[in-house]
Amino acid sequence: MNATAHLMGDVTTVLFRRQMVTSQIPVRWPASRDEVWKANIPHTHLAQEKSDQHWMVVNGEKINFPGGGTHFHDGADKYIIALARMLKFPSEKLSNGGNIRTVLDVGCGVASFGAYLLSHDIMAMSLAPNDVHENQIQFALERGIPSTLGVLGTKRLPYPSRSFELAHCSRCRIDWLQRDGILLLELDRILRPGGYFVYSSPEAYAQDSENRRIWNSMYSLLRRMCWRVVSKKDQSVIWAKPLSNSCYLKREPGTRPPLCSVDDSPDESWNISMKTCITPYSAKMHKGKGSGLLPWPQRLTASPPRLEDFGISVEEFQADTSTWSFRVSEYWNLMRPALQKYTPRNVMDMNSNLGGFSAALNDKEVWVMNVAPIHSASKLKIIYDRGLIGTVHDWCEAFSTYPRTYDLLHAWAVFSDILERGCSSEDLLIEMDRILRPEGFVIIRDHPSVINYLHKYLIALRWDGWVLEVEPTVDILSSNEERLLIARKKLWRYGDTAS
Repeated sequence: MNATAHLMGDVTTVLFRRQMVTSQIPVRWPASRDEVWKANIPHTHLAQEKSDQHWMVVNGEKINFPGGGTHFHDGADKYIIALARMLKFPSEKLSNGGNIRTVLDVGCGVASFGAYLLSHDIMAMSLAPNDVHENQIQFALERGIPSTLGVLGTKRLPYPSRSFELAHCSRCRIDWLQRDGILLLELDRILRPGGYFVYSSPEAYAQDSENRRIWNSMYSLLRRMCWRVVSKKDQSVIWAKPLSNSCYLKREPGTRPPLCSVDDSPDESWNISMKTCITPYSAKMHKGKGSGLLPWPQRLTASPPRLEDFGISVEEFQADTSTWSFRVSEYWNLMRPALQKYTPRNVMDMNSNLGGFSAALNDKEVWVMNVAPIHSASKLKIIYDRGLIGTVHDWCEAFSTYPRTYDLLHAWAVFSDILERGCSSEDLLIEMDRILRPEGFVIIRDHPSVINYLHKYLIALRWDGWVLEVEPTVDILSSNEERLLIARKKLWRYGDTAS
């Protein structure tokens, strides 16, 4: 994207070439969980390859999703209940009274597991690469399911330590034993105290010599990591991570993998190599034997324990939450005329800070990808401690997602930030347009000079379907001067011309 020309005519050319595809206004949530327009993702390879596993079915102009998966042919809903039974959770609810809220689904396919977790008040980050199963994350996002492109490789996942209550791998095709178990150690880093790892794979049950060898090696490694098997039934096994450092302290000297050094920061995740060591708990967490988080939904507005890492008081946190509640109410009131026929589902907050914008949207049928810019990446742990999800990103670079995958992009002081770093606002505009769905919205709150500069690109971007610019209400988060720009992207196709 850095080679993108900075002239308006070149912006128009780039967008014109990009839009030479046929697209439909996406099916709205909740119907989108079960069907999408084939025209928006004209890739039917998975429907043929996974026809016996009920991943997806081509049905005329639409693609249907019966809810199946490689391991759960009869539906993710039944599989989730089975896991809750294995853990003996009340009422067969995997949320366990709100104590399991954030989940990482590795190798998620088209994210049907994450889709059916939503009814349990569980938010899953469904993760998969762009591999032989083409466009699986594009399908997931088109369905309105929280998901992202990603791979367990050599770099840490872009999440802070202790972000998830549960990690899930169902036939995820990952070699967990490679490189001295470094991938399992990465799961250990991002799991909370007592967090679960659900593993549904032939190694957990098959009796042939190769699968027995893998199981024995994996069991030995996880035992040395102080994980324990809490349930094993049929084709699934569930491990639990320890609640404190007690087991680590009882290991024999020289036991591998070793504990990480005190110099290692487990929360650093942007372009950081994975480490073959176990992340021990702080003295405070070791003593408390847990994360100290309240159940969902109380944790959404309660002051997170790790807030003190930033020197932010409870009163300041509460004021931030209240301010964003007011801001979002103001935004929605301003957008009300344009929202009557279009309801956003996939939302991105491009500068998430403490997660106040996302928290204020909790009563709406949306999910939010909270993006922490690299200069404030450490605050992402507050996002997860509130029961929300997100990632770290440098907005001087392209965001790793497919085209036309988000309905609303919220950019608070994002342009001012990248301009101070010498990056291109035009590049960011074009990247935002790539991500934004037809008839989607942008909410840009920034310095008046930035808003004035962006205005001249609205027609070229076709962001002139509905435009509003106002001076927002001044609050405790306001800079000296601010303007608010809300614009809506038109649906346009090959042959259309800018008005």
